Amino acid sequence: MNRRNALRYSAGIGFLSLLEPRFSFGSLPGSRFRIGACDWSIGKSSDVGAFDLAKQIGLDGLQVNMGSEANNMHLRQKEVQAAYKAAVQRTGVQIGGLALGALNDVPYKSDPRTEQWVQDSVDVANALGAKNILLAFFNKNDLRNDPKGQQVVIERLKAVAPKAEKAGIVLGIESWLTAPEHLTIINAVGSPAVKVYYDVCNSSVMGYDIFKEIRDLGKEMICEFHLKENGSLLGKGMVDLTKVRQTIDDIGYTGWLHIEGAIPKGKPILDSYVENNRTVRSLFS
Repeated sequence: MNRRNALRYSAGIGFLSLLEPRFSFGSLPGSRFRIGACDWSIGKSSDVGAFDLAKQIGLDGLQVNMGSEANNMHLRQKEVQAAYKAAVQRTGVQIGGLALGALNDVPYKSDPRTEQWVQDSVDVANALGAKNILLAFFNKNDLRNDPKGQQVVIERLKAVAPKAEKAGIVLGIESWLTAPEHLTIINAVGSPAVKVYYDVCNSSVMGYDIFKEIRDLGKEMICEFHLKENGSLLGKGMVDLTKVRQTIDDIGYTGWLHIEGAIPKGKPILDSYVENNRTVRSLFS
């Protein structure tokens, strides 16, 4: 962090510290970025109560999990969608994105049930006003060194992409793959409705040059970002957020930045996310 950015960071934290610890303002109208968090990271996965906690933290929105195998992807139900819309009206916290985290354990690359889940996720996103759907490719759904699995994913994305295009919704691939490997899949699908969901921490863990990858992919191929750390607060871990901001500026990205993880061991979720929110707002204001 250079001196100018360090001063900006300190000034932002200093200003926020004058307010109530659980501040309730969001991004100003016309801001390039909207700041949200993953509902699972604040301990409220697939729980409408996440909106009240997000308001207490001071977030603009939430990336909401569509559901689980156990609740049969409950956001497909109209009454559940209605409850989420009511929570948006009550709290002012927006739905900043949809996620299919269940794909990590019920793999899109091999389980036929997931084809319908992804097809239906487009309808759910459309109903909730979300523009990006995160498709998770970790654990059992890992695509590394799996050309057969990658080919299945390509064919399934080809089948759903026209529906997503028509709805104006993007399916974002989040995985352990490199930027070139992501582009190979995206180019094979051949649709503007399929892009990369870029997680700065996951790619750092893999040893990738995240700043080069972000520039190589550009705003045309990145639909959204996760700002994440494993076991530490944002700004206090392995990811240089100041440089992330500079790189995002370089490609001209505008949109949602969702906080994920970033909870030190033993530190309460609420306290962690109030601090994470402050950090992000000081650097991405």
